[in-house]
Amino acid sequence: MFERLKEDINAVFHRDPAARNFFEVLTNYPGMHAIWWHRLSHYLYVKDFKWLARTVSNLARLLTGVEIHPGAVIGRRFFIDHGMGIVIGETAVIGDDVTIYHGVTLGGTSWNEGKRHPTVGNGVVIGAGAKILGPFKVCDNAKIGSNSVVVKEVPEGATVVGIPGRIIANDKDEKREAIARKLGFDAYGVNANSPDPVAKAIGNLLDHVHLMDGKVAELCSEVKRMGGNVCDERLPDLFVDSPDFVEAELDAAQKRMRAHEQFDPGI
Repeated sequence: MFERLKEDINAVFHRDPAARNFFEVLTNYPGMHAIWWHRLSHYLYVKDFKWLARTVSNLARLLTGVEIHPGAVIGRRFFIDHGMGIVIGETAVIGDDVTIYHGVTLGGTSWNEGKRHPTVGNGVVIGAGAKILGPFKVCDNAKIGSNSVVVKEVPEGATVVGIPGRIIANDKDEKREAIARKLGFDAYGVNANSPDPVAKAIGNLLDHVHLMDGKVAELCSEVKRMGGNVCDERLPDLFVDSPDFVEAELDAAQKRMRAHEQFDPGI
């Protein structure tokens, strides 16, 4: 019990720069108090003291402003910042190292018995006012933006914003950016949600290049395994290290600047 208490307090120090000392955290953090009350109510709930568990849960809501159903399962180092207005449903499951801000709802969309509430993976951050509704999973290390309404599964590492929630960044975008850097240009803003058809085409091209790189590497490995002598030479560096390419880009930039000056001499 004391180990979990120490973990909870350390989690506050790690994630809230306003925390000053042990005594302040112990006495003035209602989000942490709500978690401790929940552990008691959950223990009673599991032992089939359902009425007493709900009574403890309601008392905790009165004292902290956080409503956690005693049936919810919560992992280690869970951090509730501010806390007021949070609602966590009966069949919700929360992993380790999760952070939730005020006004968040982990709710259901059905009156049927059984799994009705979301499962939140490890390391997830849920912004203030977000609503996650339904029996799906928010995978590890995802981020839910403030006031978002999420009604379908969130992939690992993704960032979701908006109503309804849409993914604005994920591992696929990171791979695109890595390939773009390799090719020598900035892919900032190139993602599947961009309305620009050119950006969409570039994104598809980056996906294609990434896939082809992987297939060529597999092919070379298989040919080598069969005794072939291929793929020993290092591939030449792409545009970013080419002097001719850099010189051509500088010339093009100077031409654009001269044209702009002719159009607007006052710049």
